[in-house]
Amino acid sequence: ECFMIFRQLFERESSTYTYLIGCEKTRQAVFIDTVNSALDQYLQLLDELNLKLVYVLDTHTHADHITGAGALRDATGASTLLGEEAHSACVSKAMHHGDIINVGQLVIEALHTPGHTDDSYSFILEENGQLYAFTGDTLLIRGTGRTDFQNGNATDQYISLFDHLLKLPDNTWVYPGHDYKGWTVSTIGEEKANNPRLQVKDLAEYVALMNNLKLPNPKMMDIAVPANKACGKV
Repeated sequence: ECFMIFRQLFERESSTYTYLIGCEKTRQAVFIDTVNSALDQYLQLLDELNLKLVYVLDTHTHADHITGAGALRDATGASTLLGEEAHSACVSKAMHHGDIINVGQLVIEALHTPGHTDDSYSFILEENGQLYAFTGDTLLIRGTGRTDFQNGNATDQYISLFDHLLKLPDNTWVYPGHDYKGWTVSTIGEEKANNPRLQVKDLAEYVALMNNLKLPNPKMMDIAVPANKACGKV
């Protein structure tokens, strides 16, 4: 049994959560959803915790910040993973639904949960009987990711939520890709009960809700999407 080392980091500009997960026994580690500008902080943390980075995962091709994946790979030799749907020429390896990612003795399962983008993935990890779900922008705390650009699709997102993520046990910890109100963690049961976007009676109602949000584009979208397709190289 590998004791899990776990850190949640916050990047203020884009309100992005980055997660560091490590296996105490083997000292192997993975980052989820890194931000290019925080590279020095990540390297410092790896050094201080004596961890060897083996993977850098992105839940999707982000539109609001530039990934640190490419820079971390250059600095540490780690492999970068992104969903096959991203058609990224620069990642070390494309991810597929159901892929298993081994980090020392920790086992992370990749679930394709499209809707926010067509290349959105969630990462599920079990440690000591407790499930952790890293849901990217598919399921947010009291919200769900917008579905109006980057091949987003409200129908796909409804299926990702109701047929996959919300079928996880109620006590599963939910760690999202962002939060704009200062919430840091939730559970599947808490979101089922309290997330306003999940109180819909059916698919049609969810699609209507998501198609009428009328949100402005992310400030960095025109820079971030092309850069992220190039693993963070601007």
